[in-house]
Amino acid sequence: MSLAALPKVELHTHLEGCAPPAFIAGLAREKSVDLSGIFTADGAYAFRDFAQFLKVYEAATSVLQSPEDFARLTRAVLQERAEDGVIYMETFLSPDFCGGGDLTAWRDYLAAIREAAGEAERDFGISLRGIVSCIRHFGPDRARPVALCAAETAGDWLVGFGIAGDENAGSPADFAWPFDAAREAGLRLTAHAGEWAGPQSVRDALTALRVERIGHGVRAIEDAALVEQLAEKGVVLEVCPGSNIALGVFADWRAHPVARLRAAGVRVTLSTDDPPFFHTTLRAEYDRLAEAFGWDEADFAAINRDALAAAFCDPATRDRLLPRLENT
Repeated sequence: MSLAALPKVELHTHLEGCAPPAFIAGLAREKSVDLSGIFTADGAYAFRDFAQFLKVYEAATSVLQSPEDFARLTRAVLQERAEDGVIYMETFLSPDFCGGGDLTAWRDYLAAIREAAGEAERDFGISLRGIVSCIRHFGPDRARPVALCAAETAGDWLVGFGIAGDENAGSPADFAWPFDAAREAGLRLTAHAGEWAGPQSVRDALTALRVERIGHGVRAIEDAALVEQLAEKGVVLEVCPGSNIALGVFADWRAHPVARLRAAGVRVTLSTDDPPFFHTTLRAEYDRLAEAFGWDEADFAAINRDALAAAFCDPATRDRLLPRLENT
């Protein structure tokens, strides 16, 4: 089986960040919103650095204004991901972008997303689950209603809670209350850390937020003791190599530490984060990693089995998907 045909599990995506630029541009035209400044001449997203990426990201999401918009987005994204070979995907959702943190509005948005995800599962064979994410640079006060939205809608589809955004804004301890609320509601926990901030940010997320997975976490490579701790405790890293390289965290594919982390016994998974922003697909990531590190189909199949084991879905969903991986 080729890498292109290999069934793939992706644990770290942002729903809005997966929006094809043509989809966002089309919505902007429908709504008479001028977003010309966020696109290059050939229609791609345009940004120079991480700070501008966040601004472009938030501008793009501004045209997603209704549950129907998010339903259309979900279907478009899942069709594209299924064509890339993804059979299971977890995506970050934010009530900040889906109803402004209002619980009633959030329920409407979530229902629309779930319905579209169900249609995509039927039509394209890809399963989606949601992880509510608070936005770190929006501050801990904004995170509290987001956590309550997550707690009130936790279940077999909305399965996790996390935090994204600017890692240099505040500290993980500032967000302990939202994570405690999510944990009490039965949600599984992850946190972005160790991408822009150093290895101490990973330690802080593990200690203050008691998460079982870390989004990115690649700067852990700078601290041998932390790498050993991650391996011993089985902490799973949601690694997004193409994202890291596009944003300048690492210079190129050979410089990326994913192979060193894996060789040290850390459980790494592979995802695309916000693929159209970074001009990548999961298939392209596999090809570049194979070229950089000599990984073959067996390596990627093992990584996908680890990813499914680390997925926040219920055991029945995992059991249903596992044979599709074991046949590779």
